[in-house]
Amino acid sequence: MSAGRRLVRVASLAAALGLWQLLTAQDVELWLRFGQFPTVGEVASAFGDRLGTAPYWQDLGHSLRRIVIGFVLAAVLGVAAGTAIARSRWAADLLGPLVEVARPVPAIALVPVAILLLPTNEQGIVFITCAAAFFPVLVSTRHAVRALTPVWEEAVLTLGGGRLRVLFSVVLPGALPGIFGGLSVGIGVGWICVISAEMISGEYGVGYRTWQDYTVVDYPGVFVGMATIGALGWLTSTAVEFLGRRATAWLPRPPERAPSRAARRAVRAATPPATPAPAPLPAPARDKEPVS
Repeated sequence: MSAGRRLVRVASLAAALGLWQLLTAQDVELWLRFGQFPTVGEVASAFGDRLGTAPYWQDLGHSLRRIVIGFVLAAVLGVAAGTAIARSRWAADLLGPLVEVARPVPAIALVPVAILLLPTNEQGIVFITCAAAFFPVLVSTRHAVRALTPVWEEAVLTLGGGRLRVLFSVVLPGALPGIFGGLSVGIGVGWICVISAEMISGEYGVGYRTWQDYTVVDYPGVFVGMATIGALGWLTSTAVEFLGRRATAWLPRPPERAPSRAARRAVRAATPPATPAPAPLPAPARDKEPVS
């Protein structure tokens, strides 16, 4: 990424924070009510105070452990189920209807099921997180496997390869871009549901602490929790995308976009005009032979 693009990104974040500070410091009360919002300085002060306390890091550890366990389970089960549904008619007939019926149900609506089914709240939160990330991974894997060209599979079979060789040498490597697209979506949905589950039935975690701050009217603490959730989500999704780029580094990349018209004009203006080559000298005329 170029330095100009980095500067634009930093400037956009700084502009958003500056607008927030201006609206809250001036107690703007138009249609939106910013008078009760904490200022950026108050949130930064509360964030600095939280960083030096043990409960903050304890909550951070609980949330990270839940999201990692739930997401890994969802990744393994989603890739396996999506591949099976795409490759096997029996799996599509047995699992397909169940998936289509359960997929529209919000994962947070499974909180009563988790409370009744699992013995501890910790296991219930992991279950909800896994259920939230499972369906994006499954659907992306199913579409990616079905989109593969059959020429590769036929080539392996012609050379004597079996079904397992086709699966691990053709199907899964070829579907990796689609699989990692589902994983990237799944980690974001998983964070939404793990925080919601912590607010409803958790005992520790960033979501639980954010809700507790709201109940005691500690609004700077609420925004500290929101900022922590956003940072954790950004870090984990960036890690998934990084792993995806490393895992698919062998695939051909699309060509870079052509430069804009303004860039082409600038290049032409900076390039000196080519000097035309000198015209070749005319060949000397031969003397005509006398006509006898």
